[in-house]
Parts: sequence; C-alpha cells; structure tokens
Amino acid sequence: MTGVESLPPAPSEEPPPRSPRRGPLLVVVIGICLAVVIGTGYLIVTLAGPGRDGPLVLDQPNTVLWGQTINRPVEIAADHVTLRRITIRAGGAAAVRIRDGVRNTVIEDTRIDCADNRTDGIVPGGYSAVRVRVDGCRQAFEQRADAPATILDSTANGRPFAREERKPATVAPSPMDFGTDPPAAGESVTGAPTPMSYWPGPDTTGVPAGTVLRPSSSLDLREPGVVISNLDITGCVTVRAKNVTIRNSRITCDSATFSIRTYDTASDLVVENVEINGMGKNSAAVCCANYTLRRVNIHHVIDGPRLSANTAIIDSWIHDLSRVPDSHNDTLQTTGGSNIVVRHNRLEPHDPNTKDPSNACIMIGSTTSDSVNNLLVEENYCNGGNYSIGVRDDLVGSNIVIRGNRFGRDFRFGVIARSEQAGITWDRGSNVWFDSGQPVVR
Repeated sequence: MTGVESLPPAPSEEPPPRSPRRGPLLVVVIGICLAVVIGTGYLIVTLAGPGRDGPLVLDQPNTVLWGQTINRPVEIAADHVTLRRITIRAGGAAAVRIRDGVRNTVIEDTRIDCADNRTDGIVPGGYSAVRVRVDGCRQAFEQRADAPATILDSTANGRPFAREERKPATVAPSPMDFGTDPPAAGESVTGAPTPMSYWPGPDTTGVPAGTVLRPSSSLDLREPGVVISNLDITGCVTVRAKNVTIRNSRITCDSATFSIRTYDTASDLVVENVEINGMGKNSAAVCCANYTLRRVNIHHVIDGPRLSANTAIIDSWIHDLSRVPDSHNDTLQTTGGSNIVVRHNRLEPHDPNTKDPSNACIMIGSTTSDSVNNLLVEENYCNGGNYSIGVRDDLVGSNIVIRGNRFGRDFRFGVIARSEQAGITWDRGSNVWFDSGQPVVR
C-alpha cells in the first residue's frame, strides 16, 4: 500500500531459515485408494478401482479429494478435509457424514445424488458447503445448534437451499454444470493434479478460452441489475448501482486509482471470469466495498483488491505486482471493514525474476476504519511478502480466522506478523508449508 510502512521483524525474531528441501514423492495404497503427496502440502486421494459398499473414510488431516466420482458414502474423520468438484452417488443413512468433533470440512462445487429419499445428504453439521447441489435426498444439509453449517450458493432438488427445507425429495437427480462434465458412474480417475493446478492460474481465471470480445471504452454503470459480458474494455469501470454483474471480459486500465470502483450506492457487484490489467499504474485493482470476485486474473497493479465491507475474493489469481517508488505492494489489503471472505486464491506478491518479495499476500489493519470484523482467510496459496500475512499494530479486530492455507518460503521475515494480536485466530494445524505439508512454526 503506498504510504503505509511495511512491517519490520520483531526485535527478538530471527528470519526463519529457507530450507532447500522439498517433500518426497510418496505413494500410499489404502484399500482401493491411491493417496499421493507430491511435495504439495496436502494429501490428494485418487480412487483407483470400483466402489465398495462401505464408506470411504477420510482420516488424514488436510486431505483434498478433487475431481472424482465416488459411488459410496463418504465419512469425514479428520480436520481440514476438502471435497472439491466431486460427484457422490450413495445410499444408506447419509451420503456424507462428518464425525463429531471434526473441524473445518469444506465441500465446494460438488454434486450429491442420494439413492433414495431415505438417505440424507450432508450430516450432521460443522462444515462449509459452497456451490453444492444435492438431489434426491431425505434432507440435503443438516446442521445442529452445537455444529452449525455455512451453506452458500447451494441447491436442494434444483431449488436454492433454505434452512427450513426438510421435506422428502420428489425431484429426480439432474446433471450439474460446473464448466466440465463430471466423470461417469464407476469411471476411475487417472492421475493426480499437478501441485499448482489445484489453485487458480492462467487456465482457470480470466476470460475463458475461445470467448469473442467486443471493444469498449470506460464504463459508468448506473442501471440496477445490468449484466456486462464479452467486452474488451480499454479504460476503467465505475459502479454506482445495485446487483451489477461483469463477466467474461478484459479490463485494461491505466488509471492511477482503480480498474473497478464501487460507490456507496452500489451493492452486490459480481465480477467473474474477468482479467484486470492495471498497466503498472493502478494503486489498487478494485476498491472498495460490496463486491465479489470469482475466477479473476489480476496483474500489473500496485496493490490487488482493497477489502472493505461485504467483499469476497474467491478462486482468483493475483500476481506480477508493479513496483513504483515508495510502494509497499500487497496482493490483498484491508484497512477496515466487516464480512470479508478470501477463499481458494493464488496470491503471489513474490517476483521470481527479481526475487522481490513485495509486502504481503494480505495486509490486515484498521488504518482507515474503526475495525476489521468477520474476516475469513481460508485455503489459499500464498508466497511472498515481508510477512506473508501482515498484521499491523494498529489493528482493532474480531473474528479474523486464518486457516487451511499453504505457504511458500519466498518471504523476507516470516509467514505472519503479530499472530497473537487480539481478534486473530491462527489455526496451528492447518496452515502448512507448501513444500512439505508440515505446520508453519511462526
């Protein structure tokens, strides 16, 4: 952030050593499952044969199950398990069961088909479900008072999920559309994802391949509900209306302020499958409140998005920041606000060519507002920064949760500054080194 000092190391803190080691290639066969650790900091489980009647039990912390079809129930028996882009077809009592006491299960972009309407979908609670579709189940999403669930952008039997919905299913399962067809029933999944492909990158962010763009100049959006798509915008975008959507477009903006600016009259802006090129001049890519970015490719900006009230950065790639005199570059930054989500992003302030770490993957402070409240930083890849997570000494915060992230070693001083500051919850078990999968020792 221009004009805000970067964080020096604490007086008694030595810069952590940079280990040249990388995690070994480890193959573990467990029954019919092939688990592969490829120096990635997480366990990837790949199905290698036909399903069995018993549940698939995931009992290793930080396991990721990705891009597969499972024809039997799944039981979550360890903390910080992620199911992403999975199709589960199962009968029995429940398609997905989370054992009591298990923390931080995340289920995203997943389809659950129950064999009949006596089978529950996800039970009993204590999980996050994001863009999950459940069909044919007795109840789709169970939660208890002592184990609440977070359920976002999800459906039950083709309808947006409502917490009170518990009626027996009468709608037959239907296909999902997450951009690619799910594997067919019984089809094995060959290979495991390459280490970096699990996080967003050039193939999964920005304008989809094959999209035809029409030229456009700067936009000033004042009409509520307008949808902007398939534009090659040479200029900047201001948003003054509610419920605006910008998708499948490129923004090339050489302003010294922002590529996208929301005003106080705007709310619920959605930006998805968009590339933002700040031409080395934007002080920040997006500012400041009431927006969601999904699958956005941001580069050549001094700072990435500024996070104020009601903002979310999801499945996005922020990289190749631009140094200017006196800049302290951050891929993300908040100086105050509430209800902020940073989930499953690739945050790369480090410049591999110049070895410049920049300032932070995310800078957290309350410099321009009273406080930072309800901030979730979850399941991101982060590499670089003076401190990768820069917690400023002026922070007044509450419910700031940092969990399930993977960290590279190209920082200057450490992974997190002031992790014990009031309002910060740093999950010791799930914030791990990318190259070894071991918990980060701050």
